[in-house]
Amino acid sequence: MSYLEEVFNYLKRTSPAQTEFYQAAEEVLYSLQPLLDKYPKYRKHKIIERIVEPERQIMFRVNWVDDNGEIQVNKGFRIEFNSALGPYKGGLRFHPSVNAGVIKFLGFEQIFKNALTGLQIGGGKGGSDFDPKGKSDNEIMRFCQAFMSELFRHIGANTDVPAGDIGVGAREIGYMFGMYKKLANKYEGVLTGKSLKWGGSLARTEATGYGCVYFAKYMLAARNETLEGKRCVVSGSGNVATYIIEKLYHLGALPITCSDSKGMILDEEGIDLELLKELKEQQRARLSEYVKHRPKAKYIPVEEYPEGRNAVWSVPCYAAFPSATQNELNLEDAKVLLVNGCLCVSEGANMPSTAKAVDLFIEAKIAYGPGKAANAGGVATSQLEMAQNASMLSWTFEEVDAKLDQIMKNIFESASSTAAEFGQPTNLVLGANIAGFKKVADAMIEQGLV
Repeated sequence: MSYLEEVFNYLKRTSPAQTEFYQAAEEVLYSLQPLLDKYPKYRKHKIIERIVEPERQIMFRVNWVDDNGEIQVNKGFRIEFNSALGPYKGGLRFHPSVNAGVIKFLGFEQIFKNALTGLQIGGGKGGSDFDPKGKSDNEIMRFCQAFMSELFRHIGANTDVPAGDIGVGAREIGYMFGMYKKLANKYEGVLTGKSLKWGGSLARTEATGYGCVYFAKYMLAARNETLEGKRCVVSGSGNVATYIIEKLYHLGALPITCSDSKGMILDEEGIDLELLKELKEQQRARLSEYVKHRPKAKYIPVEEYPEGRNAVWSVPCYAAFPSATQNELNLEDAKVLLVNGCLCVSEGANMPSTAKAVDLFIEAKIAYGPGKAANAGGVATSQLEMAQNASMLSWTFEEVDAKLDQIMKNIFESASSTAAEFGQPTNLVLGANIAGFKKVADAMIEQGLV
């Protein structure tokens, strides 16, 4: 039995039924074999065994009262995975799919994503199985306050700085920050994604989507290609997808799809960005409403998707941006994308492509940007928000956007040069995993056995 197989057997024995976590760990750790062969010190210091175990796992009950006066009970999580490079940093996700395995997979990915930014932030993740959809503002406020009434004792501006994720936007961050301030009696940058009125950063809302497109830009520039005039498909219609679409327009591309949990839009003339923002950010409506305003567009409900597949990936395109959720793009989807001429995939979501789909993209040697590299712009700008809070300064949108562009360029160059060093110049999965791991592992060795 190989060394890495021993580690995985240990994980499966001690963390049962956490399939998403196993998938994330396998994707990272098997790609590290060339590094482990070249540098025996990582095995000597048991870095693999240490890095797959969170430094701290926090699970708690969240009691709250709905508008009918009924008591509701949810489960809360915070996984403080690794602090070798700085305070724990990673989002909070409110969604019915949240469980310990999902939070551990997200937290594990966050370690290496944060390391790739070159900024002083460790890796963590959290959330709850609470579903904000269909809830009133008052119900969401009561839940957020109840959630923070436990979480506040575990976080701090120099300890653990959560942000938003699926189901957690500016509204939820506001309610949680208010409760933290009341309980901790501190006004500090303990959450990112805050309102611009009280400590938020310009360009934070746009950062993950913009950064994902910047990463695609640099992948293509290395191949003497651009996105200008190219058809692009995007999944999702939340914050990440919306600002991927916006930045694609900035670069002269034509984004023609978006989706939500009920179906997808295909608009051959290009997604109407302002309409999308109105429906999703203001009205919180379903995408099926889109075609009432754009009759030439086509709405395809989930029930009409090809069996076992996502219809977004059936649309011929030059570049694809999976930006909805994990494992939304499988092997069959990847095959169809490649047959239809897709030459670039840049991931806006965390682990949106299954392991077999990733293997196919690597084998085809297309420009493939894994999520931990391509969507690191959000957490990078969160750290920029932390820096502004700490110094009591506020930077312009242009300043933050320029820093974001440079960070994404640095991440691409780091992943690309590392991939080339280990003999696989087009494999940015290997490059990103090794570059991120090496940075964290070296810090862990220098800080001793803690």
